[in-house]
Amino acid sequence: MLTKEENEKLSRVGPGTPMGEMMRRYWHPIAASSQLSERGTRPVRLLCEDLVLYRDRSGAIGLVAQRCPHRRAGMIFGIPEQEGLRCAYHGWLWDATGRCLEQPFEQTEDPNSTFKDRVTIKAYPVEEYAGMIWAYLGPQPAPLIPHWDVFEMENVARDIGATVIPCNWLQCMENSLDPVHVEWLHQYFSDYVLERLGRPDLKRRAVRNGKRDESVLKHEKIGFTVFDHGITKRRVLVGSTEADADWAVGHPAVFPNYLRAINAFQIRVPIDDSHTWHVWYTYYHQGPGVTVDRNAPIPFYDVPAATLAADGQPEWPFLDNNSGQDMSMWYTQGDIADREEEHLGYSDKGVIIYRNLLKENMEKVARGEDPMNVFRDPAANEFIELPVEKGSYRFGDRSASTVSPRTGQASKYSPILREAVKIVYGEEKLNEPVHSFTETT
Repeated sequence: MLTKEENEKLSRVGPGTPMGEMMRRYWHPIAASSQLSERGTRPVRLLCEDLVLYRDRSGAIGLVAQRCPHRRAGMIFGIPEQEGLRCAYHGWLWDATGRCLEQPFEQTEDPNSTFKDRVTIKAYPVEEYAGMIWAYLGPQPAPLIPHWDVFEMENVARDIGATVIPCNWLQCMENSLDPVHVEWLHQYFSDYVLERLGRPDLKRRAVRNGKRDESVLKHEKIGFTVFDHGITKRRVLVGSTEADADWAVGHPAVFPNYLRAINAFQIRVPIDDSHTWHVWYTYYHQGPGVTVDRNAPIPFYDVPAATLAADGQPEWPFLDNNSGQDMSMWYTQGDIADREEEHLGYSDKGVIIYRNLLKENMEKVARGEDPMNVFRDPAANEFIELPVEKGSYRFGDRSASTVSPRTGQASKYSPILREAVKIVYGEEKLNEPVHSFTETT
């Protein structure tokens, strides 16, 4: 358990809070590039700050305060110019650094006025990278956006899914340090969901050495190791031995708010203390002879938040996949989980290690140091390879193996995998619950 004070320190991300100050040392994705149209604006809330993202007529992007400093009108109605964003109310023009370029009537009254040079709008650096738009809300000089392997791989197809989850980011992230939930939430509960949907025949089961194993996967042993970029997980499953590949490096929790899955990132972006923008950034290896233009637009898709129905009951069709199951556990803990009331056991050792790592890095920031995974040397940021759990999911040749992981993450909604389903099985397959074996060899 945590005291109320400790819980507040780990959870809250507003300006001036210990976690908020640490989180402001990182770049955060705030939109997929395809979500911001040419010459468009988009509201953004990040780390408890309300902002407006825009693309001007030159194609440059900017991120400014929600309201114009003149009469506090909403910049969401701003007019993109060749450079910058013009307030719709009185025409004051702002550039991406927050500098005022024009005050039309004030300059008409007094052509020599220096008023515009004495007024600024809050603005933050933004960059486009890997098909997403990133923002940095921290002190200068800004670090580099980390070039993780997921973003830098060649000849892979990609898609980006996202949703807003009505709970604190930490609840999402702690799930990544909890291997044991897989056997219950993503197997036992998943079977119950399929039963409720009228398809008990689609139970999830393991495949070992190419054969279906009617027993569910159960953990015999779990372990965690802090490494340069976060925490790796290890597991031994019942029926295995440590000589098997099971006791191998697992998919890591990448500090502070990423999960590196077999073929994806899950990124938990803190909107504020009680909402998280959850991103699934997925890549798919291509079959022989298939090439992918890395500069091609990356498709974006919305993922249902899998919240309860209006009558307070579960919506079962949203719960046949891992993302829906995970989300239901996260937001039902409350806006911010009350960790004074929790009772941690052996299965929570990874959660404890992660919380301690958060505390250590908040203390580093308080001392004026960079926390873990802040990169400033371009030579160390060219291709940052991460350990990945051994898995047998295969993608990209549009064969049946492409379809097998649709239960995982948000893959049920992936446009790439939905197209693969239509090609391999026919469109009618999209109308039934998703299901797959859990492959372990």
